[in-house]
Amino acid sequence: MARKPVNRAAIDEAAKALSNWGRWGAEDQLGTLNIIMPQDVIDAGRLIRRGKVFSLGLSLKEPIQSGLFGGRWNPIHTMLATGTDAANGNQDVPFPYLRYADDAINMPCQASTQWDALCHIFLGDKMYNGFDARLVDAKGARKLGIENYRDKMVGRGVLLDVARWKGVDSLDDGYPISNEDLDGCAKAQGVEVRRGDFVLVRTGHQERCLAKGDWSGYAGGDAPGVAFETCYWAREKDIAGLCTDTWGCEVRPNETNEANQPWHWVVIPAMGLAMGEIFYLKELAFDCASDGVYEFFFCAPPLHLPGGAGSPANPQAIK
Repeated sequence: MARKPVNRAAIDEAAKALSNWGRWGAEDQLGTLNIIMPQDVIDAGRLIRRGKVFSLGLSLKEPIQSGLFGGRWNPIHTMLATGTDAANGNQDVPFPYLRYADDAINMPCQASTQWDALCHIFLGDKMYNGFDARLVDAKGARKLGIENYRDKMVGRGVLLDVARWKGVDSLDDGYPISNEDLDGCAKAQGVEVRRGDFVLVRTGHQERCLAKGDWSGYAGGDAPGVAFETCYWAREKDIAGLCTDTWGCEVRPNETNEANQPWHWVVIPAMGLAMGEIFYLKELAFDCASDGVYEFFFCAPPLHLPGGAGSPANPQAIK
């Protein structure tokens, strides 16, 4: 079925039709995470049957940032004190102290596996729920900061392994994953996407870069990803969050030249959808394909960073 053209009119139409502004009150700062009820978390816990844990965080040592977007740099890991210092007695002067190792990390909040905060994308001069974009200033976000997510990223996770379903190691750059693809993949895997789920979409793009040892273009370049129309799918399913193994979730090149990242324009500031990017899905996907179970307990808290527009995470899927 041919998709409708994506342009500014289509973006404005979707933002209006799918808006969750006011759905959970005028002061809401959680967006779609409101959908998850305590019973949903309890039920998700019952999905743990084998005690098998999968880390979905990409190594911070992977140099994925290539300078194509926003001046982000790769994480810089610096040792402040080492075992060589200790062994050489450098830590014993001027008096015996504590022999130790210590270190520091310098990184943009969205330089690797991460969550976007609801203050990350503006629709005109507004953020999610109608908050003024000027509430985000040099001191951080006074509304919709990432700290609001700190105790909410828990629930049922579902993997949609679109690449494996399509019979490829990786979808081609520029491949738009459609609503039909998402439903077809779920059906083939025998899993149902339900209200309040965290949906993880595997394209294979990240694994292609890992295999080649080449991250050129990964951050901000061409990539497979969800099509613009999937914003309607996410709202219809009433999911809590959507995550992918790509840099920006949505297909690149984008489906329009009238807006950069048009899907972001709708799902974050209009819908308030929790969005995760750069998730490492290889090992989880292999296990799901092996046992045929594509649902699991999902836990992925961000850092407690008041006013943050995003946060690193080390998500966990437990089966």
